[in-house]
Amino acid sequence: MDRRLLVLAVGMFALGTDSYVVAGVLPQISRAFGVSVGAAGQMTTVYAIAFALFSPTIAALAASVPRKLLLLSGVAVFVLANLATAMAPTFAFALVMRAVAGVGAAMFSPTATGSAALLAPPQRRGFALSVVVAGLTASTALGSPVGTLIGGLGDWRWTMVFVAALGTVAGLGVWAMLSELPLPPAVSLGKRLAPLADARVALTLATTVLALSGLFTVYTYFAVVFDRVVAGNTVTLGALLVLWGAAGTLANLMSGRLIDKIGDRKVIVTMLAGLVVDGLLMPWSGANIWTAALAIAVWGAFGWGLLVPQQRRLVNLAPSIAPVLTGLNTAGSFVGISAAGVIGAAGLKAVGAHNLGGIGAALIAAALIVGEIASRRIAASSAAPASGVVASA
Repeated sequence: MDRRLLVLAVGMFALGTDSYVVAGVLPQISRAFGVSVGAAGQMTTVYAIAFALFSPTIAALAASVPRKLLLLSGVAVFVLANLATAMAPTFAFALVMRAVAGVGAAMFSPTATGSAALLAPPQRRGFALSVVVAGLTASTALGSPVGTLIGGLGDWRWTMVFVAALGTVAGLGVWAMLSELPLPPAVSLGKRLAPLADARVALTLATTVLALSGLFTVYTYFAVVFDRVVAGNTVTLGALLVLWGAAGTLANLMSGRLIDKIGDRKVIVTMLAGLVVDGLLMPWSGANIWTAALAIAVWGAFGWGLLVPQQRRLVNLAPSIAPVLTGLNTAGSFVGISAAGVIGAAGLKAVGAHNLGGIGAALIAAALIVGEIASRRIAASSAAPASGVVASA
């Protein structure tokens, strides 16, 4: 396997770990700064908002910047921001640094996926992209739990140092192994956003936003949603996070084959419907370690298993601008994650931590409805080319 792809995957692993690891150390952050758990959850929100807003913007504005320089700059911003978060004297400063870390991630992520495509011949580009994106999905199964254990055995600030160390390894790898790459064709921000005018694309992206909002309304506050079975035990918390990530990684790999057999619509409906039932049962399943483990495994598997059919649905709409559409979907995912932090914080006050699964289920039910509307729009135009806006983007 090309070592350069592995270097980019390590960078994506660091970005994913930074996005998900806060969930495991949320109670510690809350106590350290003397804020509520809901307020502490906004550390995930600001990171996700910055990532979602700046990913398409930087990709458009920095089209003429050499790829290696942009990757190294993104890593540098990411590492320094995480180190600054680790030393944050106040909660407000920590929030600002989390946003800056999100900007660094937005510089690195789309550049890494674009570079992966340039590093491989056309017939191997799908595999190259899967290797890089695997770093992101693997962070849920390994990076986040390891960061949680580090925080539990020491302090949450060491978790941020751990994330910065991962970023440093990626940066050194990029500097040592990645030669300069040709610049991709410039695509303006307007053209990147133009596909949103196509109702089929907009509805598909709305499905992603709603589904990820529901999924992460629970995950962002994982430590308090499942506090009855965790009981303050860091090892138990880490093991449950490993289960969530491992189930998600496995489902992500399997869903690609599944959609080839039965189509993306059936997979999307199955995943969303399963998540609705799982979320509604979570107030009861979260009270026992075995039922909680089952609920977490289903939540992770069905949640991450949704992403591949969503991506393929978008790519099939307009293959010629697939990178733009998948980039929009990634941005939509982080919009959903950022919304989840706010929704979950409100839910903690309104219904309590143990009932957040119900709120997540309601959002995912909305995603199911929107996804079905998208399916009907797509079916109605299945033999026709993409609409003018998408085709011209």
